Amino acid sequence: MARVFRSRRQAAPFSELNVTNMIDLGFTLLIIFMITTPLVEQSIQVELPLEAQKDQSLREEPKTETVGIDAAGVLYWGDRKVDKDQLQSLLESAAALPVQPVIALRADRSLNYQAVIDVLDQIEKAGLTKLNIDTQAAGGDGNDKKKSH
Repeated sequence: MARVFRSRRQAAPFSELNVTNMIDLGFTLLIIFMITTPLVEQSIQVELPLEAQKDQSLREEPKTETVGIDAAGVLYWGDRKVDKDQLQSLLESAAALPVQPVIALRADRSLNYQAVIDVLDQIEKAGLTKLNIDTQAAGGDGNDKKKSH
């Protein structure tokens, strides 16, 4: 016996309008306008004032001063032997320069850790902020080029 499937109700016209898609479109357009409006407002045409060209070669590059500590704990300013008081006055005079120099700290690796910390404290006390701690590549024999951190 064959069954017949029929709708008991005939198709009726919709009595309400589905506006979900229209609301989604409205919100999308609102977001687009909210994003693009500030960009349009910032594109005001302005003729900026002129400035004299500056010669970049006149800019002073910071000098590098080397502070060394050998295995015996002797302090050096460049190649010159100094004591703690002389080093402090040299660091303070370097900090007073218009362009502070970069301090390159070179310490022997067999040196007591406290000796390096004492020199770092002196550099900080003088107000110098640019510091390189020189090292060498692992496996080097001491004749390698220095590496700065």
